[in-house]
Order: sequence, then C-alpha cells, then structure tokens
Amino acid sequence: MIRLFMASSAHFVSPHRSTSMTIYLWLGFLLLIFAFLALDLGVFNRKAHVISIREALLWTAFWVAISLLFNVAIFFMYKHHLLGIGEVVGHPLSGGDAALQFFTGYVLEKSLSLDNIFVIAMIFAYFQVPASQQHRVLFWGILGALVLRGAMIALGAALIHRFEWVTYIFGGLLIVTALKMMFTDDEQIDLEHNFAVRLARRFYPVSSKFEGAHFFTRLNGRRAMTPLLLALIVVESSDVLFAIDSIPAIFAVTRDPFLVFTSNVFAILGLRSLYFALAGVIEKFRYLKASLMFVLLFVGVKMILEPFVNLSALFSLGVIVSILATGATASIIADRRDGE
Repeated sequence: MIRLFMASSAHFVSPHRSTSMTIYLWLGFLLLIFAFLALDLGVFNRKAHVISIREALLWTAFWVAISLLFNVAIFFMYKHHLLGIGEVVGHPLSGGDAALQFFTGYVLEKSLSLDNIFVIAMIFAYFQVPASQQHRVLFWGILGALVLRGAMIALGAALIHRFEWVTYIFGGLLIVTALKMMFTDDEQIDLEHNFAVRLARRFYPVSSKFEGAHFFTRLNGRRAMTPLLLALIVVESSDVLFAIDSIPAIFAVTRDPFLVFTSNVFAILGLRSLYFALAGVIEKFRYLKASLMFVLLFVGVKMILEPFVNLSALFSLGVIVSILATGATASIIADRRDGE
C-alpha cells in the first residue's frame, strides 16, 4: 500500500528531491497510528467493559485534540517542506494552505462518518452484541477500515493523477448519492440477506451463542464463527459502501495524498468513541441526513466545477460547517418543540 502512496505522491515532490525520502513520513505516521491503537486496546481497554457516555466523551475529546495537534505538525512540515513534502512541481503547498486543507478534510470526513453511527447501531441491535463487546468489534472494524481506505485513497490519487477526467466521475458520483438521499426514505440494511453474511456462512458454520470476546468457537467438533465475528464482517462491509462516498469527497478538498490519508485516518479513529457518545441521542438529530445530503451535493458540484471555478479551502470549510450547523440547530429546535 505504501508503494501505491509513493507512486501517487510522485507528482507532489520536486524533481530535485528523491521521492523515497517522503517514505519516512509515511512510515512514521503509520507507526504513530498503530502505537495509538495498541495503547487503546492493549492498555486502556484491555478488559471488556461497557463504555459509559462520560468515558466516550473523554475519548472523543482526546482524539479531537490529537487531530488538532497533528494539524499543527502539518503546518510546520509543509512550511519547511520536511523531506520534500508539499513541494508540488511549479506550485509548492505552504504550511497554512496544508493545515487548512487537512482541517477541512477532517471536518468533512468526520461529518460523513456520522451516518455510520445509524448503521452500526442497527448492526449491534440485530446481532444483539453485548454492550461490553461492542468496543472490540469497533476496534477491529476501524483497523480494517484504515487498511481498506488507505488502499482506496492510493488508487484514487493515482487515477486522478493519470486521468484528470476521473474527477468528473467522482463529482457525479457524489451528486447521485446526494440525490438518492433526497428522494428515498431512510435506508434499512437487510442483514439477513447481506452478501457478506451469506458468503461467511457458506464457508463457516455459525454458533448461536457469544463466547465472550472470541470470534471463533467449536461447534459439534468443528471450528465455527460466533455472532461477534458476523457483526464485525457486516461492519466492515458497510464501511466499504460509505468509503465509496467519502473517499471521492476528500479529493474535492485536496489532491495531496498525505493530507487525504491523514485527515481520513484521524476522522475514523474518533468514530468508535463518538459512537458510544452519540448512539443514544443520534436519532434526535433528525436533519442530520439532510445536512449530509447538502454537503455531498456541494462537494460534488465543487469537484466538477473546479477546473473552471476555484473555490478556496477556507470557503469550502465555511460552507460545510454552515450546512452542518444549520442541520444541528434545526434538529435541536424541532426536538424541543416535540417535547413541549
């Protein structure tokens, strides 16, 4: 996957610098992320337990703070072009522009990931996943999502670099998705006939009982899956569908593969804690899906018009935040009226 990133990053490095130098930045970032994940599961959450709202909010604040600190690091890395990062041929990317693009991409990906919470809650309810084991499912689900999205981002960056017209396809895909959200009711996932579930059951028998934190067990002397693994498989497969929307969207903000990948990763890392913080109240934000629809519509139009109309990252950030704030405010007002 790193080779794909390096190939797609070649356009962003000055020809006077060795492209292989930036590999140390990629490796350093991946080591940082895996260190965070190891501390999360191996130290702070080694014992299975029910995540309280207070604990989830603290973890959410932690991930947001880490993301903002990394954004400061982005500013200085691109300001001094550390190891050649940001030295776009003919148009170097400054520290301020890079930090703004990272933050805009982070806000965009974080907002789009909110829709995942609806689906995750539905999956856990269907499989009746114990509250104490939900954190484990989300941990491995997010780890798989990082690998999957990394590969998709690398492929997308390479395609855009090689075929500029691919941006029109990405923009059109986002507009179609937005229109689909506009003219269809809330989507319900048919978990009983889910392709990934049917495929898994074809290769392995499935136990009807949970075995603590174990994904496999023994059933009539044979190795079998537990419902916990089935829930993980569905979480992973549903993330593929969300990635089809979110990955093209981030390229409307920045084309720098390092900024695309890092902003996406930090947005996903906080999704697990955000789920436990908002799962019980997310339905109160009735206009969330409408807000996401307009965000996707704006990003898709921006992507198509980009060769003709140059909208700055600051303007895009303002539009995205305004749409989300409007949807959240309208939801709170409507919920209070219902309460009265």
